[in-house]
Amino acid sequence: MPATSPASAHQERRRRRTNRFVALTAGVVTVGALAAAALPGSASAGEEHRKGGYGRYQDVQLLSFNDLHGNLEPPAGSSGRVTETQADGTTKTIDAGGVEYLATHLRQARKGEKYSITAAGGDMVGASPLISGLFHDEPTIEALNKLDLDVTSVGNHEFDEGARELGRLQNGGCHPKDGCYADKRFKGADFPYLAANVLDEKTKKPILKPYWVWKKNGVKVGFIGVTLEGTPDIVSAEGVKGLSFKDETETINKYAKVLQKQGVKSIVALIHEGGFPASTSYNYDCDSPGAGDGVSGPIVDIAKNVTPQVDALVTGHTHSAYVCSIADPAGKPRMVTSAASFGRLYTDTTLTYDRRTGDIARTAVKSANRVVTRDVPKAPDMTELISKWNTLAAPIGNKPIGYISGDIGNTGTESPLGDLIADAQLAHGKQLDPETDLALMNPGGIRAPLTYAAKAGEGDGVVTYAEGFTVQPFANTVNLQDFTGAQVIQALKEQVSGPNAAAPKVLQVSSGLTYTLDLTKSGADRVVTDSIKVNGAAIDPAATYRVATNSFLAGGGDGFPTLGQGTNDVVGSDDLTALEQYLTANSSASNPIAPPKADRITIVK
Repeated sequence: MPATSPASAHQERRRRRTNRFVALTAGVVTVGALAAAALPGSASAGEEHRKGGYGRYQDVQLLSFNDLHGNLEPPAGSSGRVTETQADGTTKTIDAGGVEYLATHLRQARKGEKYSITAAGGDMVGASPLISGLFHDEPTIEALNKLDLDVTSVGNHEFDEGARELGRLQNGGCHPKDGCYADKRFKGADFPYLAANVLDEKTKKPILKPYWVWKKNGVKVGFIGVTLEGTPDIVSAEGVKGLSFKDETETINKYAKVLQKQGVKSIVALIHEGGFPASTSYNYDCDSPGAGDGVSGPIVDIAKNVTPQVDALVTGHTHSAYVCSIADPAGKPRMVTSAASFGRLYTDTTLTYDRRTGDIARTAVKSANRVVTRDVPKAPDMTELISKWNTLAAPIGNKPIGYISGDIGNTGTESPLGDLIADAQLAHGKQLDPETDLALMNPGGIRAPLTYAAKAGEGDGVVTYAEGFTVQPFANTVNLQDFTGAQVIQALKEQVSGPNAAAPKVLQVSSGLTYTLDLTKSGADRVVTDSIKVNGAAIDPAATYRVATNSFLAGGGDGFPTLGQGTNDVVGSDDLTALEQYLTANSSASNPIAPPKADRITIVK
């Protein structure tokens, strides 16, 4: 699940070239470049600096993106838009994303570029819409092959179905349970997945390649891929069974030395961990407040400590957009980029390779985030791919499961969709045990909004199974457990303390549970204990409450250890079934569900 900024309260745990590159595509790029414009020993771009020749300095194009999450079709609602700041300071939103458009943009960007690499920062699969998720993400791997992706790091979601399934996505073969979906055997990824810091606990060796080297005409660029060390805290225990996840910085530094010994001095780190820019606009000038001030979060400490031997960091995980300069341990600025999520952006970086030294001349690096607009022709091969898999998915995906009277969003500290899902799990819990008192839902498990406008001809306001699957694709079960009131209080405090202190993860709550969250305070004190009520009565620390959560939270996931300490467990149906049953029982074409008011948590700022 992605981390999210403190402002949106969707976050997960843990731990920047002042010379401006002005893009020709006005209004649709973020600009970032390193200081000190002149190349060493080069007064002109003649014999010394060539785009496609054999001068001393060779421009290498690096196109990158991250957190695609199987979004082959254009994402709906806010998940399919980016915010752009205008020259007058106002903002507008741009519809973006869809692999048919991403393919066109990448192919156009590569034209005339003799040295071009395409890399990704993890979470290419997992938490995917039905068209991909229903088929264990084989469609997304096929799409990435057609996109000519060269290399990617693993992300936490690559482990949703475990290391063995990740190995199948890399190497090919039919699914061990569901078999083959087409007349041809699934061939796997044409590109390497890199997992330098993910070790088999028995062998103590990386489960996949730790690094990969791109070579062309004497130019060599090495890539090291890692995911966040905290992956076990945000993935089901079964998905990471038998694996250990090592420190990102230490691992990158280790393999940078290995690459250096092999004569590879130009190195890019692909890191599935990220930061939070001070603005949600993709074209925010991250360096404008001063080096390092424009982004916060775990990636800052990582970037400050990764060896200067690494020339650029492609990051992800937080679904944020930024092109920033962060000083390396030697005090020299280094580019750190992220291209939001869902294929809405890609980053276009120019690395200037010095053939004499074999290293990147960092003073010449330029980078910009570009919008995957939908005003370009669709790539025919992607349209064909989508059509093929949609045909297979249609009998399941097109089934109506409910009706809504308006968009039900999934953003905000408390979201309307979060309330709806919590209510659905409460209702499912009461079916299992009428004494169920409340339900809690992790925000990272809500992957997309429900939109009123028809998406595939089903009609306005109709919610299809495919749309529900896009919202909740994890197949977690709804679990019931007994907790004391004191444990419920502690669980609520864990939203804003411990690993969630710096970036609160505010649980979505069912009807009947109300409390005040005072963000002017710090740590656990932000949850006002005396304000917590269950069905209008103050919570009793000594009483027992029957609580519904999904199996991920019931295992203590997302930094909620207390929710892993419940007793008297009962396991119900999967969470999507609970949502489907709730929508079917409580809505009709003539009486659709209205978006909840999201007023159960009182926010003090």
